Amino acid sequence: MASSERIFVQAIRRYCAGHGIAVDVRAGGWLIAMHRGGTRHFAFGYDIGLNSSIAHRLANDKSATAEALGLEDVPCIPHHLFLNPSMGAQIAGPDWHKAMLALLAQSPQGVVVKPNEGTSGRSVFKATNRNELDRAVSEVFASSLGLVIAPYVEIKDEVRVILLDERPMIVYRKERPSVVGDGVRSLRELSIAAGHDHQLRELDARDASAIVPKGERRVLNWRHNLDAGARPVLIENGEVHAACVKLAIDAASAIGIAFASIDVIRVDGAWQVLEINSGVMMEALGKLYPELVQATYDAALDRVFDEERRGT
Repeated sequence: MASSERIFVQAIRRYCAGHGIAVDVRAGGWLIAMHRGGTRHFAFGYDIGLNSSIAHRLANDKSATAEALGLEDVPCIPHHLFLNPSMGAQIAGPDWHKAMLALLAQSPQGVVVKPNEGTSGRSVFKATNRNELDRAVSEVFASSLGLVIAPYVEIKDEVRVILLDERPMIVYRKERPSVVGDGVRSLRELSIAAGHDHQLRELDARDASAIVPKGERRVLNWRHNLDAGARPVLIENGEVHAACVKLAIDAASAIGIAFASIDVIRVDGAWQVLEINSGVMMEALGKLYPELVQATYDAALDRVFDEERRGT
C-alpha cells in the first residue's frame, strides 16, 4: 500500500483485502473499481456510490442545497447563485453584478463568495466592500462556472456530522487556530511563536501589529476548514452533540441522502446548516483517529455490498 495514497483509498484497500474483493485503483486513486463475483462497484473522488444521483447533485450544489432545505424549513445559511457571465447574458442574466451589490448592501458584516461546487474552503473569500467583492468574484469566475454569495456571519462553533442512514458515525468540532495574549507581544509575534506563521496572510496588517492584552484569546482565521488550519475535536455526547445530530438528520432527510458529512454552525445561539457534502472526505481526521475513520468507511462499504447481496 503506497503511503502517499489518500486515506480514503487506503481505507478501501483495507476493506477489500479483508472481504475478498478485488480492487483496481486508477487515475491516481480518483477512480476505484471494486469487483466481487459478477458485480463491479465504483468509488469516484470521495463518493462510494451509496447516494442517489439526485441527492449527490443536490449536495454538491450549495445553492440547490439551501433551496431544498428551505422547502423543508430546515434552518440554513442562504446561498445565492450567480452563473459565470462568460456563458452569455441569456444564461448569466443582464443584472448579475447589480444583484451582487444588492446582497452586499444587505449584509452589514460583509459577504462570503465561493464556488457553487467544491470543498475544503478553496477559493473562498470574505468581502466587505465593492472592490473586495469584485476581486473575489473575478477570482472565483476564473475557474468556476458558478459561484454563490452568502451573508458573512460570526460563527461561534462549527460542527461536522458524518451520517450513514441517519446514524451519526462521527461528530466533531472544528477548532480554529488561536493564540492567547501576554500583554507584551503582538499578534504576529504570538502567531509565529505558536507555529501559526502560515496564518499571518489571513490577518489585517494593523491587527497583526497590535499588542494582544494578557489572557485575551485571538482566533487567527475566520475559516473553519481543516485545510485552513482548524483542528478536529471529537464530540461524543451532550447537548451540542444531540442538537447537531438532529439538525444533520433533518438536512439529510430533506434531500434524501444516505452517506454524507454535514456542517452545522451556531450563530447567535442558534444552529443552522452551512452545507452538505456527498463525498465524505476524512483525510485530516484520519491522521488523528485512523481506527474511527476506517470503521466509518467499513460501515458504508458494508452497505454497498449488502445491497449487492440483496440484489438491489
